[in-house]
Amino acid sequence: MTKQISFNAFEMNCIAHQSPGLWRHPKDRSTEYKALEYWTDLAKILEKGCFDGIFIADVLGIYDVYHHSAEHALKGAVQVPVNDPLQIVPAMAAVTQHLGFGLTTSISFEHPYPFARRISTLDHLTRGRLGWNIVTSYLDSGSKNLGQKGQVNHDNRYDIADEYLEVLYKLWEGSWQNDAVLRDKVNGIFADPAKVHAIAHEGKYFSVPGIHLCEPSPQRTPVLYQAGASPRGQKFASQNAECVFIAAPSKIAAKKVVQSIRQKLKEEGRDPYSVKIYTLLSIVTAETDHEAQQKFKEYQSYGSYDGALTLLSGWSGVDFSQYRPTDQVEYIKTNAIQSLLDAYVNADPERVWTIEEIAHWNSLGGNGPVLVGGAETVADHLQAWIEETDIDGFNLAYILAHQTFIDVVDFIVPELQKRGVYKTEYTTGTLREKLFGQGPYLSEQHKGASYRQLNRATYAQAI
Repeated sequence: MTKQISFNAFEMNCIAHQSPGLWRHPKDRSTEYKALEYWTDLAKILEKGCFDGIFIADVLGIYDVYHHSAEHALKGAVQVPVNDPLQIVPAMAAVTQHLGFGLTTSISFEHPYPFARRISTLDHLTRGRLGWNIVTSYLDSGSKNLGQKGQVNHDNRYDIADEYLEVLYKLWEGSWQNDAVLRDKVNGIFADPAKVHAIAHEGKYFSVPGIHLCEPSPQRTPVLYQAGASPRGQKFASQNAECVFIAAPSKIAAKKVVQSIRQKLKEEGRDPYSVKIYTLLSIVTAETDHEAQQKFKEYQSYGSYDGALTLLSGWSGVDFSQYRPTDQVEYIKTNAIQSLLDAYVNADPERVWTIEEIAHWNSLGGNGPVLVGGAETVADHLQAWIEETDIDGFNLAYILAHQTFIDVVDFIVPELQKRGVYKTEYTTGTLREKLFGQGPYLSEQHKGASYRQLNRATYAQAI
């Protein structure tokens, strides 16, 4: 029997996200993204459908690689304007009890010390439902606006990320002992100073001498997501990630990435199935296959060719405006998302893509496939993806906000539940407990767990 299928909603605090041009559709709500009701309505829809969580992407910068200009990004609202992802979480948490929140923030643009506090705060407010998608960023525009000349070299960004995580593990796992907080009103002692430790971190990229400012949150370390599919990204993920997000245009391409990730987990001494792997995918569904196909054709009429190439150029670091629509896509190594072009050129030898084809492909649902059909047809395809690629679930990108997710909850979820491959209710506990059926903290086998007792004597001396 097919293993259980999991869904995350792939979102972003912006307009249209992965489907440029669809904000013009009369039923699309994404232009309402500035309103709290937009996010609370979405959260309630997803919890009704027993989604694992909402996976919130983010960029700090603008897509200006296409035509070497921000013109098409601004005209088409291609992930700009884009608001902060963290501030919408408490509102969604307030109207739900179980839904998880996977936040994207970049290690390139914020010092780990204040970031650790922001994440612990959200883990407290959500009662342990927080995840963090660790990214190193790929847009030069973001780096330049923070006073840098441009992006740090791709692999070097992961070197910085290694130390960034080391600082966070020390703060989240090592600074406060489990029994440090007393809340003793009689004796006037809130926390035992002897059990709160300065981390005394002095590294190549960061210096953090002091304590973590927050008492331990329900999970201490949030559930760790990672989306790097390059060799260096996969190495980082195999050492740190608990969930991995991939994007591939075909099952063949996805299977190769999954196999590579599972192998690297083995090489790092981790159980290759201790990490959940989700792939990007979109669904267009209705009562019947015919109705779904008609809906899909209607959606296609709103897709933006320039918008799709604006995204692809930003993701890949290649200005696609310099090529003709009929030119074949070639692999070019850049300082951006190195795995993106590889998935089109090298991962699937059965398919040769033109510029025009990947533009149309990415105009609906981004870099992942779109499944079109009634509930039974789509469920068959989802099960085939699980069986043939060895993934654990899907990051579902919307085409219309929030209609795509309403349709999935109304049509697809009941069909999967009927087949016994999708949960009918949430389990209790934190996001980590829900996902893995273990405790609220990082497992003892995880790299971060080693920092719980690391250098206690050193910590104590630094107080």
